[in-house]
Order: sequence, then structure tokens, then C-alpha cells
Amino acid sequence: MARDIIQTPDAPSPPPTYSQAVRAAGLVFVSGTGPHDPVTGKIVGDTIQAQTRQCLQNVSAILKAAGSSLDKVVSATVIILEEADFAGMNEEWLKWFPVNPPARQGAKLPVRVPGLKVSIAVIAEA
Repeated sequence: MARDIIQTPDAPSPPPTYSQAVRAAGLVFVSGTGPHDPVTGKIVGDTIQAQTRQCLQNVSAILKAAGSSLDKVVSATVIILEEADFAGMNEEWLKWFPVNPPARQGAKLPVRVPGLKVSIAVIAEA
């Protein structure tokens, strides 16, 4: 099975331990993507809504580089720092997925990164 490593400068660069995404078996697997500015690497936004928005902008850029898009997302994993932010994350999420949203699971961030409130990973059709 062929697999393609996806890398775009339009989304933050990951550490050398994993790829932004991998395209294989007709799917695109996007790694957990934080709310970082692709140019500066700094976290964007102080609110969960702003950070969710930046995560989804980054995920969208990675999917575009892979020849896919947010409307082809079939599954998502949202990892948040604080349970109290769940409603605010959903508020922004619904702006991006207003109908027929993907399957989704959530978890709590296992480590604290200063300023980071959310990370999002997705699987999409290629």
C-alpha cells in the first residue's frame, strides 16, 4: 500500500517525530493540530473559540495540501485542556460543520503546553 507524507507551509510544522498528515488507503490522516500560527509558530487566540478556529484553519490547509477538504472529514478527535471549554469549542465547531458533522470523540489534553487549550486530529476521504 502506498502512503504519501503530506507537508504544507500553510500549517504549523510538526516536530520531527510525526508528519502533518499521511494519505493512504483512500484516506487522509491528519495529526493532532494545535492553534499555532503557521508563520510564527505562536499560539493564536486566548479563547477556546479562537483556538478552535485556528486549529480548523490549520487542519483545512493540511487537507487542501492532501487534495481533500473539511467537507470530506469522516472522523475527528478533539482534545481540550478544560472540560469547561467544551461548550465554547462546540460553538465554534458548529460554524465549520453546520450539517452532517463527522463522527467525533473527545479527550482531555494529557500534558500542559502554556496557552494551549485545544488540539484537533481528523481522518478524511482523500
